[in-house]
Amino acid sequence: MPGNGAVTRSTLRQQIADALRDEVLAGRLQPGRAFTVKEIAEQYGVSATPVREALVDLSAQGILEADQHRGFSVPEYSLDDFRGMIEARSLVTDGMFEALIAGGHQAFKDPEDARTAATLATVRRRGEEAQRAANAGDLTVLIGYDLRFWRELSALFGNPYLADFLHRLRVQSWVCAVQHLRQLSEPRGALWCDHAALVDALAGQDFAGARAIVTEYNEHSLALIERLAAG
Repeated sequence: MPGNGAVTRSTLRQQIADALRDEVLAGRLQPGRAFTVKEIAEQYGVSATPVREALVDLSAQGILEADQHRGFSVPEYSLDDFRGMIEARSLVTDGMFEALIAGGHQAFKDPEDARTAATLATVRRRGEEAQRAANAGDLTVLIGYDLRFWRELSALFGNPYLADFLHRLRVQSWVCAVQHLRQLSEPRGALWCDHAALVDALAGQDFAGARAIVTEYNEHSLALIERLAAG
């Protein structure tokens, strides 16, 4: 049936995109590493079409860069790039918390609401997993849970454009940070791990406290990367 081919290609496209994103976030594809559609297609034993689509998707997310001469490459983000990402993240989250402090948001006006409570419980579990990974120094697991944590938390605000934009910023900042964080011989204890405290503050409608936690997170991240970049 004609539809089966489209579904298979779409599935391959997502699988390849997921695999390459994980390779970049794990630091196994180094900044500046260039590759072609043909190379990736041969590596995964698939046709060029889903590979090209996957690479274009990753380029749109800022995980890869497209170059008409070299194909695709892992971005070589600078320390100034990371500072800009943190600033952008701060502007977005500050706006979210200002709205909450000013008058709340429908999802948080009634923390006893069954749907909100269930979502916050799920997000908190993601945060607990992220905390365990951070305390264990498992950067790869931490990144996975941290991205899911923020994606699900930002979705509570009911604005998919805001959630997508914040997710893109967070992915890009991890791509930038991971090249420095992989230098840590012992990452346990050095990584931020107050995810659960943030959820608890939101659930208790302590929006000023939640904002302070996120501000501390951004300051911690920037200070750590600046220290590592300085050698």
